[in-house]
Amino acid sequence: MSALRLVVFDVDGTLVDSQRTILESMRRAFEAVGVTQPTREDVLGIVGLSLDVAMAELAPDAPRETHHALADAYKSAYVDLRAREGTKLSSPFFPGARDTLMSLAAREDLLLGVATGKSRRGLDKLIAGHGLEGVFVTEQVADFHPSKPHPAMLEAALAETGVQAQDAVMIGDTSFDMDMARAAGMRGIGVGWGYHDAARLSAADRIIERFDDLPAALDDIWRRDT
Repeated sequence: MSALRLVVFDVDGTLVDSQRTILESMRRAFEAVGVTQPTREDVLGIVGLSLDVAMAELAPDAPRETHHALADAYKSAYVDLRAREGTKLSSPFFPGARDTLMSLAAREDLLLGVATGKSRRGLDKLIAGHGLEGVFVTEQVADFHPSKPHPAMLEAALAETGVQAQDAVMIGDTSFDMDMARAAGMRGIGVGWGYHDAARLSAADRIIERFDDLPAALDDIWRRDT
């Protein structure tokens, strides 16, 4: 019998399009703390990093206390927007994401997981809001690991599932995801609809442009191993 294989997904920019909510939450946070607003490009460039690391990138001249204040203000703004709009409006699935997830989850040879810069609370809200309970067998969040691209999240996912690195693939939209996969000894599939352009996904084993293309890309990667 073939070994179980693991497919780990990033969330923001890969499964769901939370761009509008992220940008507005950042705008509110920087306004509340009184720090110069970052550009849209800069904000989208840090999506996927843990908040403490992201704020240090966006406000490099500010002291650590200000970074903490920005992170707290961002969390409050994000929670407020999600509560007002609901998960399905604030973080809608990208086209084809839900159907592909359900198709992959139904396969007996695959396990699905998540590795995200979101908090535990944030991921729980998203899973509940989209009705994804039970889909992911391993869920790695920023609360308990160093920020991407450190491989700790993926190493924990491999340990929890008992899957070997060569039998696992990371799916993500940023260079942080692809670099994390490489550091963990896993392969990575970049997606063309997220927050980093193709030029920044050079560490990916391949890039797909539609969610519908993911099952075939996964099968092709593993077919080459046989």
